Amino acid sequence: METLITCKTCGLVQRTEELGSGTVAECCRCGSVIGKRKVNSLGRTAAFALAALILYVPANIYPILRMEYYGAYTESTVWDGCVRLFQDGQWLVAVIVFVASILIPLCKLLGLFFLVVTVKLESRRWQRERVWTYKIIEVVGPWAMLDVFLLSVLVGLVKLKQIATVLPGPGLLAFTAVVVLTILASASFDPKSIWNDANKTL
Repeated sequence: METLITCKTCGLVQRTEELGSGTVAECCRCGSVIGKRKVNSLGRTAAFALAALILYVPANIYPILRMEYYGAYTESTVWDGCVRLFQDGQWLVAVIVFVASILIPLCKLLGLFFLVVTVKLESRRWQRERVWTYKIIEVVGPWAMLDVFLLSVLVGLVKLKQIATVLPGPGLLAFTAVVVLTILASASFDPKSIWNDANKTL
């Protein structure tokens, strides 16, 4: 089945055949990529998302930082940071940290699982829900500040090292893995697979 695709670079409208897994279509005028089908999209998305979801638990249970300052020893998790911000009266910052670092990543991973399962089952009943789920994931993706939070932790390790003994906690490795795996899971999903079952009936 042929489809019309507009090149985002030069604006040329052209016909292309339905792309198979692992194939790429290029613009006949400027050579830009106008279509691409990812290899084993569902399998890789499910694997990365499952690994991230498993590591999500230790990333939020175990301490991210361990600090010793003049004999005082403290450990901090992401949730501890939210609670302390709330107790200090900075409830708006606490809510932002909770939503961006705990709630959104979890919802994003669950949304990716929903997409993988419903596409794999080839259920036509869930097409509209799949589209909305994918759009929501695309919108909230930049607001999931896992990578920013991780960078702030690493900066804190460097800065505080001059005045206190700061060590990365066991949760930091899991947190880092969740960041990487979530990015890989999102990048692996091919949105065109949402409509695979519809194309088969046309």
